[in-house]
Amino acid sequence: MASNDWRKSVVYQIYPKSFNDTTGSGEGDIPGIIEKLDYFKTLGVDYVWLTPVYRSPMNDNGYDISDYYEVNPQFGTKEDLKELLEQAHARGLKIMMDIVINHTSTSHNWFVESRKSKDNKYRDYYIWKDGTEAGPPTNWESKFGGNAWTYDDKTNQYYLRLFDVSQADLNWENESLRKEIYEMINYWIDFGVDGFRFDVVNLISKGEFKNSDGPGKEFYTDGPKVHDYINELNRNTFGDKEVMTVGEMSSTTIDHCLKYTDPKRNELNSVFNFHHLKVDYPGGEKWTLANYDFIELKRILMDWQVAMDEGGGWNAIFWCNHDQPRIISRFGQDDTEENRVLSGKMLAIALHGLKGTPYIYQGEEIGMTNPKFTRIDQYRDVESLNAYSAMKENGMTNAQVLDILGSKSRDNARTPMQWNKDRHGGFTTGEPWIDVAENYADINVEAALEDENSIFYTYRKLISLRHEMNHFTYGSVIPHLLKDDALFVYDRIYNEETVTVIANFRNKSTPFPEGFDTEGKILISNYGDKSTELRPFEALMLYRQTV
Repeated sequence: MASNDWRKSVVYQIYPKSFNDTTGSGEGDIPGIIEKLDYFKTLGVDYVWLTPVYRSPMNDNGYDISDYYEVNPQFGTKEDLKELLEQAHARGLKIMMDIVINHTSTSHNWFVESRKSKDNKYRDYYIWKDGTEAGPPTNWESKFGGNAWTYDDKTNQYYLRLFDVSQADLNWENESLRKEIYEMINYWIDFGVDGFRFDVVNLISKGEFKNSDGPGKEFYTDGPKVHDYINELNRNTFGDKEVMTVGEMSSTTIDHCLKYTDPKRNELNSVFNFHHLKVDYPGGEKWTLANYDFIELKRILMDWQVAMDEGGGWNAIFWCNHDQPRIISRFGQDDTEENRVLSGKMLAIALHGLKGTPYIYQGEEIGMTNPKFTRIDQYRDVESLNAYSAMKENGMTNAQVLDILGSKSRDNARTPMQWNKDRHGGFTTGEPWIDVAENYADINVEAALEDENSIFYTYRKLISLRHEMNHFTYGSVIPHLLKDDALFVYDRIYNEETVTVIANFRNKSTPFPEGFDTEGKILISNYGDKSTELRPFEALMLYRQTV
């Protein structure tokens, strides 16, 4: 990193189960991450974020933690994790861990004790309620489908689980629970971890337990005490340490995120929001086939960019993660190699000029695509399997449901990393836990590194530009042409210098906008030059002195 300011950093996200397998088990492991540390140095990133590697039944791929202090044996040992930290630090890399403090696995000892009796000392670590004549305490819906309450016949009460039945929500009203959470986080700080990503952290404060006219989000999203809790978390753990934090914010608002990231409030460094990744959810419905709304995509991105810039907040900026389909298949075009490469570079340039901390999800930097699965037995994700059953029950054909899953499933991002053209893409010598995308022989790291015009080198250049130029970290954000149906255009202005980002999201040529200054030095271009018009999926950054 060119500066000690964490805001100039770039983060690479790993999904350990699908990253690199050194044992032949078919699942990635921590030694496999250690093996690839030099790859991250080649790319140029600063932080490596691991999705959860704690002990877990893996009903939700590690986001159902059964022991916060132990490493899941399928990923390795605590000694392996210590080795990863030491090897990363020796290379100037930092490691960010994923922590889930909204819920635990029902296999966690706290919950096992909690369900034994109503007067057990751990009972109040979770949210237990009596039912009603109609059944559950409220009509809230789980994020994974169905009612958000599960009945336990041993004590004749329901526990809240906003996600899977095996993920019981924690009761943050309980001070003893909060102290245990802080003690655990401090343990990992002392262990050597450099940062934390807090899973759905804006859901930790629940409001009133009433029926809703919708799924119930208004009673637990950015809840009444959430800022108090996060401030207390900050003061008791990472607040006085060099630890980077980012909160995943579900269905949040700009106003709340300005508060979460205002340095004076001592809460978090930065936030993830997902509004821009719902522009292909017509009427808010995820499980349907739909083209994305480009105008709405720009509006959302720029509303957040301008407001966070002016309000002193800080965003994570990203296209992909373990919960989202591959961006080239979603907002780009993967039907031909030329379109895949051009649109992949275009999407990278369009995003990495924005203000915030860029996150690159494994495989994004080589242009991995959705795997185009054709059978339901190829899917593993609990949310996708629940959706499959629900859509079939609602009368959809198998073909219709598989088309939708092929577009929207979280498993689209969870297929193994494609390292080379060897069997299973070089991910494992065994049988992978989920199928590798069939295009691995053409799309892989080895091929990308050998091709100086690959998507990989566009990402590396963009990371380098962020490290070298202050415009991307400190510059103001000026959006343009928000109603244009093809172009995404904005300026980053710093010290009377302007960087203009222009991206053509369409697979057809379009004129440069009239009356718009497109002069200047080319910092990066996915065509390598500038023509008299914008070619299909063309994107470039132009630098000039501000007149």
